[in-house]
Amino acid sequence: MGLHEDVGEILFSAEQIADIVLRLGKQISCDYKSKDLVMISVLKGSLMFMADLMRAVTVPCSIDFLSVSSYGSGTATTGEVRILKDLEMTLKGKDVLVVEDILDSGMTLSFLLKNLTSRHPRSIRLCTLLDKPERRRVDIKADYVGAEVPDKFIVGYGLDYAEKYRNLPYIGILKPEIYED
Repeated sequence: MGLHEDVGEILFSAEQIADIVLRLGKQISCDYKSKDLVMISVLKGSLMFMADLMRAVTVPCSIDFLSVSSYGSGTATTGEVRILKDLEMTLKGKDVLVVEDILDSGMTLSFLLKNLTSRHPRSIRLCTLLDKPERRRVDIKADYVGAEVPDKFIVGYGLDYAEKYRNLPYIGILKPEIYED
């Protein structure tokens, strides 16, 4: 089977994703007018979203990247979060926008926001392309949400299963037989 055949249902086409990104970019641009915006991409999943979102943002901004791990190669978070690649810039006095692909259990992002807050930014907000509130295990809400998704295994546009499917131009639901044992 190929990449496309492993997807059971398409949730958002490339065109729908582009519309979501444009809407978020306009909102962020308005909210961060005359602020010192630093957009932080949480690798690897948010890479595509971050690239498109920063082009949709019309105010000056800096970017940086973090890599964290809490999943390993499975489908559920381990609950243990490790920073694999830290930021290169200081956040003190900056207006930080954390850009994530999906807000799921919230465990990783809760840890990450606490860690980044300890670096004394002027402000810190969260932007997620997708929100899966049914899976939430901690009290966390995104300031900017592209779309809400059902409690299914989502892939494409940066989201993966075992490092595959990130390159799909759309977002879809992976067929259960692909990831179930």
